[in-house]
Amino acid sequence: MIKSLLLSLLLLATLPALAQNQPKEIVYYGFDPDIVTNYISGNRRSLGYIRVTVELMIEDKQYLPAIEHHEPLILDIIIGIFSKQPEDKIKSLTGREEIRLAILDKLQQTMKKEAGEPMIQDLLFTKYLYQ
Repeated sequence: MIKSLLLSLLLLATLPALAQNQPKEIVYYGFDPDIVTNYISGNRRSLGYIRVTVELMIEDKQYLPAIEHHEPLILDIIIGIFSKQPEDKIKSLTGREEIRLAILDKLQQTMKKEAGEPMIQDLLFTKYLYQ
């Protein structure tokens, strides 16, 4: 009887802690200045260039220090993927989406490897200029 009463009291004491499971607070992380890099031009005689503003949607505010720590690696991945893209992919809407998804996938894989969590929920291009 006393054991069951103690067990009941213990369960009641832990329920508020379980109910107060805090929701994750999504934050955005941007890079300053804009990312400017070259891409492969159609005529192969010259390089085109692209200027993008990238915002990372971070799953939880607690991941910001890790994102800041790995910023050089993140920028390297973004620039590396853009610089390997052909002109027609850079200039089309479907190509832009393919590039965005490729960058997102590579960043999630890299952050999982480096920090143990994917951390990045989504990636947005808020400015996208090419020439």
